[in-house]
Amino acid sequence: MEKKSKVLIIGATGRLGYHLAKFSTEYCHPTFALIRDSSFNDPNKQQKLQSLSIAGVTFLKGSLEDEESLMEAVKQVDVVICSIPSKQVLDQKLLIRVIKEAGCIKRFIPSEFGADPDKSQISDLANNFYSRKSEIRRLIEAGGIPYTYICCNLFMSYLLPSLVQPGLKTPPRDKVTIFGDGNTKGVFVNSVDVAAFTISALDDPRTLNKVLYLRPPGNVCCMNELVEAWESKIGKKLEKINVSEEELLKKIKDTPYPENLEMVFIYSTFVKGDHTYFDIEPSSGVEGTQLYPHLKYTTISEHLDNLL
Repeated sequence: MEKKSKVLIIGATGRLGYHLAKFSTEYCHPTFALIRDSSFNDPNKQQKLQSLSIAGVTFLKGSLEDEESLMEAVKQVDVVICSIPSKQVLDQKLLIRVIKEAGCIKRFIPSEFGADPDKSQISDLANNFYSRKSEIRRLIEAGGIPYTYICCNLFMSYLLPSLVQPGLKTPPRDKVTIFGDGNTKGVFVNSVDVAAFTISALDDPRTLNKVLYLRPPGNVCCMNELVEAWESKIGKKLEKINVSEEELLKKIKDTPYPENLEMVFIYSTFVKGDHTYFDIEPSSGVEGTQLYPHLKYTTISEHLDNLL
């Protein structure tokens, strides 16, 4: 049997990081998690830590700011996966330096897990949201570090529960706003499924120095299709309110950051088509459901059933 890579997860107490650590152990990888000292006393994290410990994850004390603890952790593994929040992506700079210096890492999966930052057409609106991720990519590539970038587009927990209605927490049952012409397709993936695809990819030579895109059949849809699916589930037609690209742009510019972020992502996804306007180039990217057809995943339709 082929030897499984040893994996270090940074951000293992977060929503995605927790699933990454769990799947890593399930797929029989010796799994380590870099945990801050303070997390052990955080009541919000203790249940996750206990669950990860029972699953067989080894905890290493340290943080992204502590070079010594990073070097100690990195030297014990073959693969590093970082899943810190997007606003903190530049905190990976020291980690990149340590990985380069250690020289033992066969694969680094940095904290991306969204739309492809190099394909974004809205950089001027996103308050450096995407440019920071691109900056991290360039540092990894300049350092000659083997990598896989995971572009899963939108998590199902974001925007989908409201049927892409800014400010709402549940799907509308009377009227719904359609942004743009409603025909531009976006992609939603459940965070548990993102973790499963990521762990499947980490030892796969087909994903080395490539972008792993997730465009699962059934999870690529436009706003018109989304509304139609919801209408059929609730057995009722909704009143449609159309907001043009120009109107949405004005709302984004008139609303301060970060309150406008939902609208920025709606504009990026369902007006500009940042998830789907390009074909995946085989020289630089692969699609997860084509590589791993055996992996089951939650579809948009199934997720909408849970919102009824």
